[in-house]
Amino acid sequence: MSDKIKNRFGKSVTRREILGAGAAVGATIALGSGAKAAPMPESWDEEVDVVIVGTGFAGLAAAYEAQKAGASVALLEKMRTPGGNSIINGGVFSAAGSPQQADEGIEDSAELLYQDMLKAGLYLNHPELARLAAEKSVETWQWTVDEIGAEWVSDLRHMGGHSVPRAYKTKMGTGAGVVVPLLAKLAEMGVEPRTRALLKNIIRDDDGRVKGVVVHDGFRHPDLESGTPKTIKANRGVILATGGFGNDLAFRTMQDPRLDASVDTTNHPGATAEALREGMNIGAFLIQPSWVQLGPWTSADEKGFGRSPYFVQSVTAAYGLWVNWETGRRFVNELADRKTRADAIIAEGNKAIAFCDAGGYKVARRRLGDKMLDGLKSSGVVKEYPTLEAMAEEFGTPLASLQATIERFNASVDAGKDAEMGRYMQKDQFRIGAGPFYAVRLLPKVHHTMGGLAISARAEALDVVSMEPIPGLFVAGEAAGGVHGASRLGSCAFLDCLVFGRIAGQNAASMNSWS
Repeated sequence: MSDKIKNRFGKSVTRREILGAGAAVGATIALGSGAKAAPMPESWDEEVDVVIVGTGFAGLAAAYEAQKAGASVALLEKMRTPGGNSIINGGVFSAAGSPQQADEGIEDSAELLYQDMLKAGLYLNHPELARLAAEKSVETWQWTVDEIGAEWVSDLRHMGGHSVPRAYKTKMGTGAGVVVPLLAKLAEMGVEPRTRALLKNIIRDDDGRVKGVVVHDGFRHPDLESGTPKTIKANRGVILATGGFGNDLAFRTMQDPRLDASVDTTNHPGATAEALREGMNIGAFLIQPSWVQLGPWTSADEKGFGRSPYFVQSVTAAYGLWVNWETGRRFVNELADRKTRADAIIAEGNKAIAFCDAGGYKVARRRLGDKMLDGLKSSGVVKEYPTLEAMAEEFGTPLASLQATIERFNASVDAGKDAEMGRYMQKDQFRIGAGPFYAVRLLPKVHHTMGGLAISARAEALDVVSMEPIPGLFVAGEAAGGVHGASRLGSCAFLDCLVFGRIAGQNAASMNSWS
């Protein structure tokens, strides 16, 4: 068998090169290090009730609930600033059966959201976890308003793979709209994130219970040996809310060799796997790590997450079209789930553009604002063309084919049903008409890692041998596996992280002290 494989973008790579990539980022992950569980210290440098590792949605929600329940909390963050991927995420949260939907005459339910999650996840979701997230969606969204003080815009968004519009958008436009008020609430409660504090070891005693952690204070990313070791005793529990591994090149290529260095990621630099590896090291069960999601709305004309997803998802997916620029034809339902759309773009040879007309741009102005749109245009991510002919000429697209594609879609708008791709028709769906036209080149990037440590519905980490909860260890957010199966629906990370973060915080605080 050939030693060569191809990545998602057609480039041939060898297994030797993949393993070489692991060596190149050895500061991030030491493959085959033969790590051993850390011993119980003779004395502890610090003692609290609950240690929480990570300051994204899940970690902050856990800290809030644990502190509210009367537990003392140590909130640790390895990077220089809190927030992780959460503070830069798209800021959309799905709530199924919400008052806003009722006001707009949209029929929805937790059951329908659950079924949408299963379909997107190829039915590999752990049903109890997915159902719990769906059932707590409205309650959790209301919690962000009533207790945390988050502010949301009034119009609901239709995210890919969802049956109906059900996603709220923060007024800030990103996950900062919940991260910032959560940090403020925690500060009022006397809890401040301790930045540059790297989790080095989880201490699990001979009786099976997790009893504390070893951290490195003064950690300098990405040097895993930097900082000063310190032990923190957790009388009740430890919560891992450390996120995924989308920016851990060695770990992700071991899971999926196609995701080599040629594939960009939307993740922040600290989205790495050392906490998952330490969880495995003390007997936690890593599940479904090979399911790595690529975002279908990212652009070849900017690095990382960028700003293209806001335009592509908010506007072109619902009010525009996605076409192969070589054929001028649609190739996917623009509101399908992320995996379906990303796979379709790749199958088209990454020759895809997402575009809208002047009417779509009006929607963009209302939803995104002139400042963001001006930045997208000035950076060249969103390109403006006075006419359809000019856009076709720029991309070498057959004009007659593109015009025929638009005519077919407009006929579907008139009929109230997308005959070609089965896309959901918005209540204010309009025909694609006059220019100017606005286009984005699409290029999928690593976005979310579905795999993580296995958990119970109480957010308890499960032991790889007994399959029973590991006493004193909880996991929430992207660090936990099983909620989303093969692929996550957009706006459901926000939901997942807050639901299970709160559950983890409440249950860790209620644990009996072992001391």
